[in-house]
Amino acid sequence: QVQLVESGGGSVQAGGSLRLTCAASGYFYTAGCMAWFRQAPGKEREGVAAIYAGVHADDTRTYYSDSVKGRFTISQGDAKNTAHLQMNSLLPEDTAMYYCAVGRRACLPTGGWDDHLKYSSWGQGTQVTVSS
Repeated sequence: QVQLVESGGGSVQAGGSLRLTCAASGYFYTAGCMAWFRQAPGKEREGVAAIYAGVHADDTRTYYSDSVKGRFTISQGDAKNTAHLQMNSLLPEDTAMYYCAVGRRACLPTGGWDDHLKYSSWGQGTQVTVSS
């Protein structure tokens, strides 16, 4: 069983930055996919970014939704049991609950990293609010 805990959410003005962190504990397979999703009231959950960490250090892939590409950066800690989401140039439409998720085979090269059904473990979420 994997436990995921998100932190770093808060309220900022448009143009500001936040850094989210997801800490994984329990039985965790370090070679897999960690992702951030978000869900705003009345909207479906959407994939924001994902990172795949393979067995080898140079086997790392990152994925971003078009809406955050160039503004958000996903990364992992050295132990690969943490994932960070650096969010810059935040917009009011980035306001949502942000969730961390883990899926061992979610980030395949064939695509589909943003399919929430591919993720088996989820955190409780951290709220991000961006005011205009």
